[in-house]
Amino acid sequence: MFDLLIVELLIIGMIVGFLSGFFGIGGGTILVPMLLALGYDTKVAIGVAVVQMVFSSIYGSYLNKKNGSLDLSIVLYIGIGGFIGAMLSGGLAAYFSDTTLEIIFLLFATFALIRLFYKVKEHKEQKNVNKFLLFFIGFCIGSVSMTIGVGGSILVVPILVGFLHVDLKKSISAGLFFVVFSSIAGFASHYANGHIDLKTGLIIGVSSLLGVYYGIYKKQKVNLVLQRKLIVLFYVVIVSYLTYRVLFEIY
Repeated sequence: MFDLLIVELLIIGMIVGFLSGFFGIGGGTILVPMLLALGYDTKVAIGVAVVQMVFSSIYGSYLNKKNGSLDLSIVLYIGIGGFIGAMLSGGLAAYFSDTTLEIIFLLFATFALIRLFYKVKEHKEQKNVNKFLLFFIGFCIGSVSMTIGVGGSILVVPILVGFLHVDLKKSISAGLFFVVFSSIAGFASHYANGHIDLKTGLIIGVSSLLGVYYGIYKKQKVNLVLQRKLIVLFYVVIVSYLTYRVLFEIY
């Protein structure tokens, strides 16, 4: 008899992959709350999300490079910084309690939701920025985001667009490519600290590839106004659920 849990994980993987490709995010923001709802330990849920992000970010970046929206030079130094920062994530996650990690995750998701209500202004000319500054930005984002199991693209994109004046579509693709660096290093760090459920991660990661393909396809077709409304709704649900969990655990 086929294990019902495996079926659930396969479905979750496809859903997470679709939303990852559609919204240009790493997938952890979606996956961690789903796994918490299934009863997974917070640190294990974060570890599984990191495994899934390795799959979705590599495949999604390949598709973005294929359709010409990925400029590797934009994110190279941020990516290297993110890789090194993410190497610290497993140790940082082990240091904090599950409740503290959920609070940090809630704050991260709330920030992402608030940011969606502010339109990032695009500029015509791209800035030339100090490479060390790009590295430092990547290091900070990589260490924090991988500690709570999110890719960091939700922070990378507004920085590239708002401060460095990079084209929005290129920034979204660069944000997902950043997750390649941060998730691979994050996987190594969380695995060393015993947070990785490899079987669950592989099931979700492999099944997410189909969702990523379809999500990127739909991203090119859907109306931008509708896409914005959908991602706002998505974050409202995530923030509401995490708020409930945190308040329930505290009281």
